[in-house]
Amino acid sequence: MDFVGEIVGHYRVLEKVGGGGMGVIYKAEDTKLNRLVALKFLPDRLSGDSLALQRFSREAHAASALNHPNICTIYEIGEDEGRPFIVMELMEGETLRQRIGPGERASRKASSRESRPPIQLDELLDLAIQIAGALDAAHKKGIIHRDIKPANIFLVPRGAGSQVKLLDFGLAKQVRNPDEEFYPTLPMGRGGVESRAPLTLAGMSVGTMGYMSPEQARGEELDARTDLFSFGAVLFEMATGEQAISGNTTAMITSFVLEESPISKHEWNPDMPESLRQVVRRAMEMNRDKRYASASEMRADLEKVKREADAEADLIILDSVPAFGPESEPARPQPAPPPQGNPLWIKAAIAVLILAGLAAAVFFFIR
Repeated sequence: MDFVGEIVGHYRVLEKVGGGGMGVIYKAEDTKLNRLVALKFLPDRLSGDSLALQRFSREAHAASALNHPNICTIYEIGEDEGRPFIVMELMEGETLRQRIGPGERASRKASSRESRPPIQLDELLDLAIQIAGALDAAHKKGIIHRDIKPANIFLVPRGAGSQVKLLDFGLAKQVRNPDEEFYPTLPMGRGGVESRAPLTLAGMSVGTMGYMSPEQARGEELDARTDLFSFGAVLFEMATGEQAISGNTTAMITSFVLEESPISKHEWNPDMPESLRQVVRRAMEMNRDKRYASASEMRADLEKVKREADAEADLIILDSVPAFGPESEPARPQPAPPPQGNPLWIKAAIAVLILAGLAAAVFFFIR
């Protein structure tokens, strides 16, 4: 169903602005508050799918529990003729997936020495610090995202850079009590039947292949460190343009995650500092006990990398500017050295003056 031109609740739908497998986004006007918003509906093909409806409600409740500048703001959860919708802030920009590019470039065997990273270091670190901040806010609320990937990270132009907005908490899990899922409470479906069944069962893996942690791929109990593994995979892709974990089939990707160190076979771009590589390596440790313990710890290391990179950039700028100081003052024009000896014309002038003086004296005495 196309909602363009329709009135949904107190929202006037203006145009369709995007969509994917789990949602269709419309630009709309809030007629009560006189502001532009985004409305998200399930695609028609999923409108009767109970699991899709539960995931949709989960996204709304998880995100609405968070208030952070780097997480998409949820204004309201509504329903129109049995179809639930989410009202969120309207954002203009692009996803990190669009910013990086297609992503599946590992098959080209592109040498990192022959290609530039899709995102330069200063911007990469700025975005990474914001993403870490969003994850830290979610984790402190007991919410694991479980689907961190470039497509779920939105970039809103802001001055000379971009503001990160973390999207799609449809697979989020509440871990304040590890034995409970983050159950939806919104009526599900046209019949208004509420379901409180968890969306996942023991041994079932959820997430996106290519970004899932090993424990996530195995369907094990998860904690916040699974998001940090996925974030590390995103960081690697931002720095190289290649997916850290890639393959042609789900089985190949799963095998790669479970049996090998994801980035061991990749070559880093030499423009990226070793300190950043260390952050990615630690985030993507196969053993989660060796990973960062929290997003705040990972953010602190990223901020340190940024300070070092900024300091190095400042040194490069200083080296390119002529230095001024006691030992390096610019040369000043020096006065001509005094003449050595008396040139002939000076001697002649002196002789003329002496003769003139004698002549004057003689004339004076004669008179």
